[in-house]
Amino acid sequence: MTNKALYEDSQLSLFDDEPDVKKQSLDYITIDFETANQYGNSAISVGLVRYIDGKEADCMYELICPPNDYFVQEWIDQIHHLTYEDVKNAPKFPEVWDNKVRPFIEKTPGLPLVAHNAKFDMGVIWDACSFYHHKLPGYNYFCSLQIAKKVWPEYEKHALTFLGEKFGITYLAHEALEDSRTCGLVVALAAQKMKARTVQELLDKCEIKMERI
Repeated sequence: MTNKALYEDSQLSLFDDEPDVKKQSLDYITIDFETANQYGNSAISVGLVRYIDGKEADCMYELICPPNDYFVQEWIDQIHHLTYEDVKNAPKFPEVWDNKVRPFIEKTPGLPLVAHNAKFDMGVIWDACSFYHHKLPGYNYFCSLQIAKKVWPEYEKHALTFLGEKFGITYLAHEALEDSRTCGLVVALAAQKMKARTVQELLDKCEIKMERI
């Protein structure tokens, strides 16, 4: 099943069995980074998707030039397939963040960020801001990996690739926008299973706290 099919079959009809109840919105922005190497300040791409009421509203994708040309060859070959040549003419992190990412996020103020294994992606923001002496954004966020572990404890794995296969989501793994979009679909499916109408209700039912960066 493709993302579109899954969307039509599952996400677009959340809680349609209760038409007389005023809908509350399941709103969040997913984010995913790819990095050149093990250092968080080496972001080379970022993808964000805005979900309104559990449905994709808009998205953005940008390449980022890292501080230097140190790329782990194995990651190029097996993970993100991006080389220094692909990103050397792209803007650095501060320019991408200030001119692209922040305006996208603040188009809908107050929506939390969500990432699959948020510790990694929030670590990229932290390390890049620290490296470039850039102010931390002060956004709320939560982790879809933690959500998945609570909602589907019977699964032996909760990696995004595993969940995508389980739910019939066809996507290009380790491409920032594709990962971000799939993360959002997982959150919507989790909310559907937990009968949660808002992000806060989903977090409460999973006994997970919102965090801040």
